[in-house]
Amino acid sequence: MDKLIDQARAQLRAQHLRWTKQREMMLKIMSADPEHYQDITVIDDALRSAYPGLSHDTIYRNLKEFERLGLVELRQHKDQMQVKYRCDAAHHHHFICERCGRVQEIQMPPLELDYYARQLPGAQITGHTFELRGICAECRRKHLQ
Repeated sequence: MDKLIDQARAQLRAQHLRWTKQREMMLKIMSADPEHYQDITVIDDALRSAYPGLSHDTIYRNLKEFERLGLVELRQHKDQMQVKYRCDAAHHHHFICERCGRVQEIQMPPLELDYYARQLPGAQITGHTFELRGICAECRRKHLQ
């Protein structure tokens, strides 16, 4: 956990961004469980309890900044925005367990974005996501016992 926080601190400082207690708390919450997405409302509630004057906008703006820096991953899941620490790989995809919610990084061949761009004349592709869902090996073992 401390390694993740130290890396984040160094990255923020390299971008000439301040290291604040609020940012540290946000990152500590996520680093406590780096293999799972967390609803942003959990982080928002914890921070606003500790810092009552902190606005929702400030929390969300910081999460977007962390995403821009490559520290976290944001995703929309059902009706909730979720966040987790970013995996080590620069380009990666996920397998997400539908029982325990654990996120595992998976490797796959690079996508040929030109193939998709040809189907979308005039559009600019700015990114993509890919997730496999299922039951992880640990949950399957527990279920079979």
